[in-house]
Amino acid sequence: MQINLVWAWFGDVAPGAGHAAGAVARAMGQEEPDLYRDTWVRYLGYANEVGESFRPLVPVPVVWASYGVATAYVTADAIDKGRKAATAHPQDPTRVGVAVVDTFVWQSLASVAIPGFTINRLCAASLALLGTLTRWPLPVRRWTTTALGLAAIPLIITPIDRTVDFLMDSSLRKLYGAPGEPPTSH
Repeated sequence: MQINLVWAWFGDVAPGAGHAAGAVARAMGQEEPDLYRDTWVRYLGYANEVGESFRPLVPVPVVWASYGVATAYVTADAIDKGRKAATAHPQDPTRVGVAVVDTFVWQSLASVAIPGFTINRLCAASLALLGTLTRWPLPVRRWTTTALGLAAIPLIITPIDRTVDFLMDSSLRKLYGAPGEPPTSH
């Protein structure tokens, strides 16, 4: 599979399918835990989904601040993967660039853009529907919308991650292949 070539190329330092392989290696004691995938730090990537869930209850600047936290997480993870690629392959700056770009794009889509949009639309639709279908007071509708948004977060993670893997495998990742080989064309 094409993605396996990419992960093998820069040493399993990017997200997506490589994450599962890295988790297996770490479980076997072959690799240190990844700060951005295997510790509490990974939850910072969900900050914007939490912010979107609370949008009906908090001022908009609070929601935007949650995007700042998630974007900082994405950027830090991309830098970390670039450093790991540089350590593993000090003579190959291309691998470093691929690791940084692949991680940043993947994380931007899978951790910020798509889930933020999804929770935003779910909460907006929920609030509108509750307003149409119930006579609940506005504060109750807002808290219910927030609860629905928070409850949806764990449900959307895997489908979004898989979709982003597919999208990147079908586009950006076709541009880079294993060293010395042309990019794959299928």
